Amino acid sequence: GRLEHFVKPLTSYHKTKTAGDFTHYGDQMFVLLQSLEASSGFDLNHFGETWKAFFKDYDGYFDKATNATLENFAGGKGPQESGSPSDDLGGASRIAPLAYCYSEDLEKMVEHSRDQTAMTHNNPHVIDAAEFFARVVWKVLKGSKPSDALKSVVDENFRKEPFSEWVTDGMESAEMETRGVISDFGQMCEIGAALPATIHLIVKYENNLKDALVENIMAGGDSAARGMLAGLVLGAYLGFDAIPEEWLSDLNSYHKITQLLK
Repeated sequence: GRLEHFVKPLTSYHKTKTAGDFTHYGDQMFVLLQSLEASSGFDLNHFGETWKAFFKDYDGYFDKATNATLENFAGGKGPQESGSPSDDLGGASRIAPLAYCYSEDLEKMVEHSRDQTAMTHNNPHVIDAAEFFARVVWKVLKGSKPSDALKSVVDENFRKEPFSEWVTDGMESAEMETRGVISDFGQMCEIGAALPATIHLIVKYENNLKDALVENIMAGGDSAARGMLAGLVLGAYLGFDAIPEEWLSDLNSYHKITQLLK
């Protein structure tokens, strides 16, 4: 049926997780938040050390980007050179803590969003995606509608292929049914599929965060990366009250998150 609440994952990728836990993407975003709090801001070296320590005894899914980054660290590379060549959107999807920390400093939000992404996903398209969504959420926090912010960021900063094509395809699909659209774009992790699908969710459900995230889940595939970015932009636009209460109360790290934010 249509999932509107947390359940234990049915996929073998997350067999150690239970209802209300994060995926491996969410776990890494939480590590970023912890690093920001400990360093009173973004410090790439601290984030790298915290990230490495987190995965030392991790009982969860290791994707290819994580394994390659850990191998690079083990080979003596620093966080500026450790990134895998992965084109998965997940590397860019962790930036919500940076948007919160640097909500009044666009330059630092963009710079650090790119840096945290490159540490694990040293792929130019994925790094650009982190900057793209940082600039979008900045405009949304300053009062723009998400659909307007998407258009203006493309016009001002990303008038290049394939990026503008991905955004245009996502926006033009807004009148279509979500599960079919994401099936057509592709349910997989790669940015060429996941980015236009994320744009679709933001534009189609511009005024309904709940439906955006529920329909994202129901579309299957790598819903985590899409949901983290769509949730970031729509949450910035619609505010805290747009989040269903049970999604907060049933989130296992909710109180830890609020403590770190404070």
